[in-house]
Amino acid sequence: MAAQEYDYIVVGAGSAGCVLADQLSADGRATVLVLEAGGHDRRLWINMPIGYGKTFYDERVNWKFEAQPDPGLMDRRIYFPRGKVVGGSSSINAMVYCRGLPGDFDDWAAAGNRGWGWSDVAPVYDRFERRVDADGTPAAEGGPLFVSDVRRQLHPMARHFFAAATQAGLPLTEDFNGPAPEGVGRYHINTRRGMRWSAADAFLRPALRRGQVTLATGALAERIVFEG
Repeated sequence: MAAQEYDYIVVGAGSAGCVLADQLSADGRATVLVLEAGGHDRRLWINMPIGYGKTFYDERVNWKFEAQPDPGLMDRRIYFPRGKVVGGSSSINAMVYCRGLPGDFDDWAAAGNRGWGWSDVAPVYDRFERRVDADGTPAAEGGPLFVSDVRRQLHPMARHFFAAATQAGLPLTEDFNGPAPEGVGRYHINTRRGMRWSAADAFLRPALRRGQVTLATGALAERIVFEG
């Protein structure tokens, strides 16, 4: 890459980096360089939802981190997969989509983090989500992140599990992202037309189409130099 100056450099094209690149370039003026240590996400096992079982251990797209030995676990190291690819972990995870709990946000606000209460963040969720119903029809309004209802694709054993859980006294919830998010039920997932819909799909690619965002893959940032 030829030497060039940018208004912003984003290190990592993971979930947060994709959103940040989109937001920084939204005004159409700022230039943004996104550095990603991994490669591109145009891979069959990334786009196909069942492929997350393969990418879970694939070192080509996964950092395959491990925690330090834990004395409480007989010194075992817990495996911690993290995406090393455009889209980051949103390109290799199980696509489960759950909002944070309202009570957690309100606790953060009460601890002094102004602007992080549920009333502050709920409109942000509404702005970037686009719900897809069980028939596969996306909502007419919404944001770039597709959140799909897959109730008609459940394995029959899941229904038996839900029945057993409710018999044991657990509440059944229809939507973990709704007003009653605790209990047992089915997840919504980040897919569109049966394929994975990652943060790169939702946020980075629209930003790249604006023309002032540049993506560099295979670019590992080794240090940051602070001046002033």
